[in-house]
Amino acid sequence: MTDTDQELVIRPATVHDFSGLLDLNRQLIENDVLSDEGRQLQTFKQMLAHPGLTILLALKDQKPVATCLLVIVPNLTRGCASFAIIENVVTHSDWRGKGIGRVLLDNAIERAFSHGCFKVMLQSGAANEKAHRFYERLGFSNTKVGYELRAPGYPARKLSR
Repeated sequence: MTDTDQELVIRPATVHDFSGLLDLNRQLIENDVLSDEGRQLQTFKQMLAHPGLTILLALKDQKPVATCLLVIVPNLTRGCASFAIIENVVTHSDWRGKGIGRVLLDNAIERAFSHGCFKVMLQSGAANEKAHRFYERLGFSNTKVGYELRAPGYPARKLSR
């Protein structure tokens, strides 16, 4: 059996996944603002306890190979149907192109819809055309314009070419 033949498991992260998640996040944002590990662990525990927030992991042989953050937000419009936001999507570079990201995001989307969300949104860097094609293959469409305003000291993500 090859590595790609192993069963892929998608599940919510637990406190025991902290180190593996940090490794994946290093591949997501190479020029990220750093924080000490104690603060990162405290933040991770806050995230795990936050209502409506789920960190999903894709695991091969019990090792995290991809992740995304799913946030379900209560809403007063659309008949009080919630909406979902997906953020921090990353697959380890050794596992890209093997369908893992698709399975992970399909799972996140299904979770959102099963919780009554009327839509799922995500953002992608304007220049990240590879990601845009990936999201479009999953059924997402570019129907809105996204804006961001960064606090001083937080650099924009730089893509590796």
